[in-house]
Amino acid sequence: MATINDVVLVNVDNKPGFYARIEDITPDVKPGWWQVRLLVFTFPLQVFNWILDEYQLEGADFTMGGTPIRLDPVVAPDLDERKSKEELQKEPGGSKRQETGGSKVVSLADRRKK
Repeated sequence: MATINDVVLVNVDNKPGFYARIEDITPDVKPGWWQVRLLVFTFPLQVFNWILDEYQLEGADFTMGGTPIRLDPVVAPDLDERKSKEELQKEPGGSKRQETGGSKVVSLADRRKK
């Protein structure tokens, strides 16, 4: 079940609609239902208050005014999963970074001088 501070992708009519962060989840008067406050990442920022049940917070489809809606969790990609060791070694300085375990530091001040 999605929880406070989770970022979700809100699919509207089976298409990606917008991203939002769950700000608060409080029990509703009806058992099994929750009042969910979403901070919607639009310009300007907006706050939506939706009443959802447990299944809808877990990603089940539901409708609002006849329009299909679904919340999908957003998970940041892990660099280690996206790139294999071979791919990391192909990068310039990749094998050196693998051996030493350090990262290459690039000075922005030096780049401006060029």
